[in-house]
Amino acid sequence: MLEVKAVIQNEAGIHCRPSAILVKEGSSYPGEILVSAPSGTCDLKSALECIMLGMEQGTEITIRVTGPDEEEYAKKLADLFETHFDFPPQ
Repeated sequence: MLEVKAVIQNEAGIHCRPSAILVKEGSSYPGEILVSAPSGTCDLKSALECIMLGMEQGTEITIRVTGPDEEEYAKKLADLFETHFDFPPQ
């Protein structure tokens, strides 16, 4: 198991569209991914659970990855959680 920290950068937080991108990435991983925020913990294979964590801009989260290529995948997810999503791009 590997843990990394990330801080949500998106101005609107992690809402429906960013969570769909995150869950798509998480669902492609053969191991387990847990995301912890001050409000709780979720499996990154559920968009609804991800949204219900209420991750707003500035929220520090912990990503726990268990499985193959943990270090590489944890870094990839941390970068994704710290992305500034624009929907639609302006």
